[in-house]
Amino acid sequence: MIGLDVSASSAKLVELGRNAEGGWVLERCAIELLDRGWVTDGNIEKFDEVAEAIRRLVKRSGTRSKNVALALPPSAVITKKIMLPGGLSEAELEIQVESEANQYIPFSLEEVSLDFYVVGPSTRSEGDVEVLIAASRKEKVQDRQGLAEAAGLNALVVDIDSFASRLATERLVEMLPNKGVDTLVALFEIGAFTTSLQVLRNDEVLYERDQAFGGAQLTQLIVRQYGFSSEEAEVKKRSGDLPEDYEVSVLRPFVESMAQEATRALQFFFNTTPHSKVGHIFLAGGAAAMPGLAETVTKQVGCRCSVVNPFEGMDIGPAVRANKLSIEASSYLTACGLAMRRFLL
Repeated sequence: MIGLDVSASSAKLVELGRNAEGGWVLERCAIELLDRGWVTDGNIEKFDEVAEAIRRLVKRSGTRSKNVALALPPSAVITKKIMLPGGLSEAELEIQVESEANQYIPFSLEEVSLDFYVVGPSTRSEGDVEVLIAASRKEKVQDRQGLAEAAGLNALVVDIDSFASRLATERLVEMLPNKGVDTLVALFEIGAFTTSLQVLRNDEVLYERDQAFGGAQLTQLIVRQYGFSSEEAEVKKRSGDLPEDYEVSVLRPFVESMAQEATRALQFFFNTTPHSKVGHIFLAGGAAAMPGLAETVTKQVGCRCSVVNPFEGMDIGPAVRANKLSIEASSYLTACGLAMRRFLL
């Protein structure tokens, strides 16, 4: 099963395997850029164009798999943790979950796709278990299933973007000192138009927040500074084919501004929780690898910051171009998490 992350600016594909020792292997990965407006706020606005882009992506990747895991944005899914009595059978759990879900879902259950996961024994109520329920309007799920089918794929899993990125991040947290135990980790995912923050500790989400700020704003600055069209600016930004004064006049001020946005987002977290610092910051997304960003965030926040490479510590298969991967790795976090679902079904 492959992982397929469809965002506002691109579609990313990842296929993972295992080696003889049981370690992770990156078999394939590829990115296909999408035109602005094809996907907006997680909604597929240009269905045929996106489906065709995914077909090109799958063909270029060389994968033979037709099974795929996709994801919905968190805004399209209602999640809630509930307490249920321990020792129930799967069928009894389903009945209880449906009964409880009516309290939290503002739609008829006939209109939603509903799923649940037993997290484990409750720490607050002896004898009970903590259960995570997730529900989305059926048309949202069917949109993703239909997109897969139109691209010649079979959607086995529909996940949530933030859940998939957390799954991929867990490996990286375990590489921190003391395996990241009790460490507050801030994960910033910098998209084209939105930057999301998740603060994690021991697999628990302490805080989530989205900001309307992303890499596309750098493209607009290039347009204003040099008079390029938006399309030209995007191509030149990715290729590095920009005037000599670009780094000083455009890139450096933008990096400072992005670091300030990250600092402001963390300040909201500190102001609304008992916490006053984080132990490590991860940057993910296409704009995360911007020169100087991690260093600037480290300086402004006073906390070590690094750019995510979700494939760190993995074997790299022969079909992967290592030099290109070193530039694009931070873009693949969600797709990597979705690909990992192959081994967790």
